[in-house]
Amino acid sequence: MRGIHASLVTPFTRSGEVDAKSLERLAARCLDGGAAGLVALGTTGEAALLSPAEQRTVLEVCRAVSIEHGTPLTVGAGTMGTEDSIRQARERAPLADALLVVVPYYLRPSDEGVVDHFAAIGAAVDVPLVPYNVPYRTGKHLSAAALVRLLSLDCVVGVKHCAGAIDQDTLALMAAGTGKAVLCGDDAYVYPMLQLGACGGIAASACLAPEGYAAMAEAVRTGNAARGLAFHNALFPLAEALFAEPSPAVLKACLAEAGVIDEPSVRAPLHAPGRESVGRALKAFRALPD
Repeated sequence: MRGIHASLVTPFTRSGEVDAKSLERLAARCLDGGAAGLVALGTTGEAALLSPAEQRTVLEVCRAVSIEHGTPLTVGAGTMGTEDSIRQARERAPLADALLVVVPYYLRPSDEGVVDHFAAIGAAVDVPLVPYNVPYRTGKHLSAAALVRLLSLDCVVGVKHCAGAIDQDTLALMAAGTGKAVLCGDDAYVYPMLQLGACGGIAASACLAPEGYAAMAEAVRTGNAARGLAFHNALFPLAEALFAEPSPAVLKACLAEAGVIDEPSVRAPLHAPGRESVGRALKAFRALPD
């Protein structure tokens, strides 16, 4: 779980079906551009808006591309309930190298409940787990101590950390030295998190700019601070623009404009983005350094 893992969108055809050919093209482009792995059926992939058959199509396409490139596939899973999360994890595990499992949302269970939740899922499947800590979406805040407890589970290989800031808990987590991977899930914070010792990132923006994110991560890894900072300063406005409206609407529009996917469609309740947001994102994308 090192490097930049591209969190994939799910392209749709003009008639609203999953566009397997565009998805295959996108996945291959991300890996050819330097991404270390793929993430399918995450929030970026509108997973909750797909039917079970569509979810299976996405997994089969991404698994095939991952095998061809010799790179790992991480698959999103998990709901607010433990039993349903176990069911979903068991369904998706056969096509996954790891499962990205969201912290139970809305219910706001205790820290002990969250740890037990992941332990139960881990006991039910044969692939490792990556807890997805995103409190501004789930409503559940986990302290650094609770995150360290999660990382101590044998079934957990790392955490996708999306605090929305470099806050006190983030600093404490990075200083804890757990020996497990911390992956930044906030696209705009990948660079500072890498500098603090994160192993990599899971980034939706890497669908559009895999080369830029891979180059930034490589610069940090090799100690080229000036190059890493230059890429961060160029990628930061891109990430801001891509998330100016609910994701992945702007990202899909940019991918379609760039010819990576055929159509920019998103599913309700998401809406097509405004032209100003898309234009700002494309301007930032075209200004990226080589």
